[in-house]
Amino acid sequence: MSTIAAISTPNAAGGIGIVKISGPDAIAVADSVFACVGTKKLSELPGYSVRFGHVHDGEETLDQAVAIVYRAPKSYTGEDVVELQCHGGLFLMQQILRLCLKNGAVPAEPGEFTKRAFLNGKMDLTEAESVMTLISAHGRQAADAAFNVLQGSLSQEIKDIANVFIAAAAHMSAWVDYPDDEIEDLNFDKLKTDFQDARNKLSSLIDRFDMGQAITEGVETVIVGKPNVGKSTLMNLLLGRERSIVTEIAGTTRDVVEETARIGNVVLRLSDTAGIRESSDVVESIGIEYAKTKLSHSTLILAIIDGSKSLDDEDLAILKECKGKPSICIINKSDLGNVVKRSDVLDFVSTAVTISAKDKASYDVLREALEELLGTAEFDSSEAMLINERQLSCCQKSLVCIDEAIEAIDSGLTMDAVNVSVDAAIAPLLELTGERVSDAVVNEVFSKFCVGK
Repeated sequence: MSTIAAISTPNAAGGIGIVKISGPDAIAVADSVFACVGTKKLSELPGYSVRFGHVHDGEETLDQAVAIVYRAPKSYTGEDVVELQCHGGLFLMQQILRLCLKNGAVPAEPGEFTKRAFLNGKMDLTEAESVMTLISAHGRQAADAAFNVLQGSLSQEIKDIANVFIAAAAHMSAWVDYPDDEIEDLNFDKLKTDFQDARNKLSSLIDRFDMGQAITEGVETVIVGKPNVGKSTLMNLLLGRERSIVTEIAGTTRDVVEETARIGNVVLRLSDTAGIRESSDVVESIGIEYAKTKLSHSTLILAIIDGSKSLDDEDLAILKECKGKPSICIINKSDLGNVVKRSDVLDFVSTAVTISAKDKASYDVLREALEELLGTAEFDSSEAMLINERQLSCCQKSLVCIDEAIEAIDSGLTMDAVNVSVDAAIAPLLELTGERVSDAVVNEVFSKFCVGK
């Protein structure tokens, strides 16, 4: 196993920068570039030791620094680890990293420190994946939810479900393979009850997935409507600052303006689009086509109409695009009087609110509607939660096989037939936690990590 090194702090100037080294020669590499104040070397120190000293390149001193030594297996990666905490200048950090590489380390790949923690049994795959979710969390609930997964809440839930089927598979296999031994007969009624309980737990995890994604990853959201109905004003209201240009001239927004906003518990990845209408202007037409593309691909639609005027064909065309998708119709310009009622649009959208986007009080109205639609108002960050599509897919595959096992019991099929479905239900759960997973899946998981983590 090679010894790896990387800068673990962001690629920006700061008060402190950290170069992390991990592997069998981590302490030797650190000793070659760091001199403790006093006579001891890092190699003479026990784990969890801290020393002040200097980073040097031969006779040249580059910086004052603090070195922290962790001895295997009691470290993040399970290997010997040294962290060099230096002043956080970009050029300085690069120089110190190059020194480590010159003295025997190799550059760490994205996520390689956490990958080694997984391979060395310091965490399972669900806990490893939660690391990046925790790093990218936009709010308290997202951070709490990711931390609970890191602490093992999801792992334990999946293991509890898997153990039901592992125990059943072991019993069925023993009964089939050793018919002459005095092995207790299977109670198929109890087996079915156990399977259904486990199925309900797994189904509940799957049902909470979209809610968890809204909290932790954000929701791809498009703001659409005719020109001059208040899309840019709404965008600015949600962001709490002026971002989109607002004028009385129809067609002011010609491109897609993208920003991220946290609205209560929900993170919205917002796109303010050009007003959708027929246009002979070449530039505006391109913007309108972008708007239509965003409309078809976004997870959530905020369809805004001018509530002071009757619905026309262009309004209705946009509302029809919302049908069957998570959507909120925002009946805007209530300060000018209401011609359009909520009942006029509810056949097309999930819900509707009447506001004036110029009024800051409208923010709370929108927040409540969003949290109700996405189910995040009652979100419990302490519950086990699936945090990505890989985990969701594993649960869905297992659920299909569990249903087949229950159906096999109901149909009176042989124990062998039931056991085939049970074994098939176990495999995706073990893949989810990383207990039975291919190298390709592991490499794909950690390729999404930042270098240095």
